[in-house]
Amino acid sequence: MKDQRPKLIIITGPTASGKTGLAVEMALNFNGEIINADSMQVYRFMDIGTAKPPVSERKGVPHHMIDVVYPDGEFNASIYRTLTMPVINEISKKRRACFVVGGTGLYIKALLGGLMECPASDHDIREELTDECKEKGPSFLHERLKRVDPESADYIHPNDKTRIIRALEIIRLTNRPRSSFIMEHGFNENPFKTLKICLNISRDQLYKNINIRCDRMIESGLIDETQTLLAKGYSSDIRSMKSLGYRHAVSYLRKEQTAEDMALKFKQDTRRYAKRQLTWFRADREMIWVEPDNREFIKHKIQEFIDR
Repeated sequence: MKDQRPKLIIITGPTASGKTGLAVEMALNFNGEIINADSMQVYRFMDIGTAKPPVSERKGVPHHMIDVVYPDGEFNASIYRTLTMPVINEISKKRRACFVVGGTGLYIKALLGGLMECPASDHDIREELTDECKEKGPSFLHERLKRVDPESADYIHPNDKTRIIRALEIIRLTNRPRSSFIMEHGFNENPFKTLKICLNISRDQLYKNINIRCDRMIESGLIDETQTLLAKGYSSDIRSMKSLGYRHAVSYLRKEQTAEDMALKFKQDTRRYAKRQLTWFRADREMIWVEPDNREFIKHKIQEFIDR
């Protein structure tokens, strides 16, 4: 019997590796639609700092899972999967190629392999950890996480207090690290047939691209965009505003850093984020690593996958 599962073409890679332009080109070539898999591009009003493709660059290709939640709204891999599944079904019904494009490995993993069951949150533990985080800072808790769950600490940013607190909370509740739940789950539901393409770019070129992108974001109005978000009433303490670019702009607006220092820190943190992304993608044995300029090879692999 022929495999009737929907086909997904995954185009991923580190930030600033050229995913967006490649995906639009391939979607045009194969009559496809694009589903965003970037955890920041889901937020409304956050365009410059998320490198959200403007309508002009989408070239008429339908894009989904962009601007689906307000900056202070709850969003995670579970919500992403819930909202994305019906979109995939609709694209499949139209017999169009479905491209899932972005660098948030956890969202892609949850979409393809299912969701991991973890213990429900405990109010008292969460409150205790939150108070400790306010008093000593997220980096202090991140150091603790390194000791008790180094695997989780490797991909959770030291400033991501929400994920740090949740990882420590799970350990308190179960006496098990969160990473052990991930290994146990396996993420192997396999509801789709997939082609996974990861853009392979030299470290020097990647870092050069990142530096250029950060400069362009600042020149294009990242500071003004951040100021507008704050004026709309979005706190600098919410999760979305703690992300790359926005937290750096907030630091500058508070006069905690000069413009030059802010730009340097923004680039440095983005390079570190790219390294964490690469670590995540290298763990996936199904990834096909391709240089972004090798368009003909990419087209060949996609056509081969569609015809299969």
